Amino acid sequence: MFPETMMKCLIQALLAVVAMSASLHAHGAELDRVAAVVNDEVITASELRVRVTQAEQQLSMQGTPVPAPAQLRSQVLERMVLERIQLQRAKQLAITADDVALDRAIARIAEQNNITVADMPRALERDGLSWDAFRASIRNEMIMARLREREIEPRLTVSEAEVEAMLAAGAQNAAGREYLIQHIYLRASETATPDQWMALSARAEDLQRQIRAGEDFAKLAATYSASQDAMQGGSLDWRPIERIPSVFADRLQGMKKGEVSPVLRTPAGLHIFRLSDLRDQVAQKVEIEQTHARHILIRTADVTAEAQATRRLEDIAARIRNGADFQDLARANSSDITSTKGGDLGWVSPGDTVPEFERAMNALQPGEVSGVVKTPFGWHLIQVIERRKADVTADQRKMAARLAVRERKADEAYEDWLRQLRDTAYVEIKPVQ
Repeated sequence: MFPETMMKCLIQALLAVVAMSASLHAHGAELDRVAAVVNDEVITASELRVRVTQAEQQLSMQGTPVPAPAQLRSQVLERMVLERIQLQRAKQLAITADDVALDRAIARIAEQNNITVADMPRALERDGLSWDAFRASIRNEMIMARLREREIEPRLTVSEAEVEAMLAAGAQNAAGREYLIQHIYLRASETATPDQWMALSARAEDLQRQIRAGEDFAKLAATYSASQDAMQGGSLDWRPIERIPSVFADRLQGMKKGEVSPVLRTPAGLHIFRLSDLRDQVAQKVEIEQTHARHILIRTADVTAEAQATRRLEDIAARIRNGADFQDLARANSSDITSTKGGDLGWVSPGDTVPEFERAMNALQPGEVSGVVKTPFGWHLIQVIERRKADVTADQRKMAARLAVRERKADEAYEDWLRQLRDTAYVEIKPVQ
């Protein structure tokens, strides 16, 4: 799942490390206390203080009013508990992030922040920050992302009927319209009693009264929301309606900018959302270049040595240059299933073949025959017959609809899984001292 989500988390981790180092520098000599017990591990007061500082800085950078200290502390501690539970689960499943993958992720962060990886340790050290702590934070974010993929992906199935329904829903809405939504999520335990649901409803109604009285929605989200984006003011970023959770999407039609939904109930809890903004995007026609090609393949298992395969294909290429028919030679010599069609691959789109084959094919002019090309499948001769521009707008829309359905299901499954994980963990929150 989730390259884009992972990168957001990784960049946020950079901010966390900045706050961590600053706070530890200021309070390093202070005696540590236990803020919470999570299964067989503890979260210390200094760890919590670090994250509270980070949250304050993040909210200030966004222009979001900072909640009252006690409320912010409670919100941040709950997020730390959820992170610790996930890391414990990952450890049970032997999910790790090796140094190679970690270095790649850090390189991407450096690129997005216009700094070289070589300069990052010195830049951090100039501010008294720990390079080791930074790497550890990024590694933890990667591990949690991989855990999410491991636990959630097997639960997801997308049917053709769901894709068609998504396309139909999109066609009924304004073409290209995107929505900016903020939301507040009040999580309910999987075993919540009627009295607990009633208490949760009372809290949601109180939030509605505060919103109607003019309280900042982002501040309320940061203060009370159980969603993973609470510290971003509950913002889902700009999305087309197809990528908005169904509990919100069903209510969006007819809503005006700035309008707030009623309290919405799902099995996972209660939700309130605000339509912060909306905009229209011009639909773009999507065209790709396709290549009509054919090939002759000698598989790795069909010869004893690369030199033998190369000589054989070079002889075939020489015969083609002397006027022999490519298709006849493909029928007689190719190991591929396409041999019966004279090696004809039909129209090939970008990404349909392995990179080695695609690079060689793209370098050819129509009618031209390649030299010997090696791929994981064996050795090839390739001939380009012709090229064309193909309108794949409909295909792209269907692919986007499939992805949107999958993302919706993934988000809902993740929240449900996280709730179950939290409910089954032993968590003891220590009183503030």
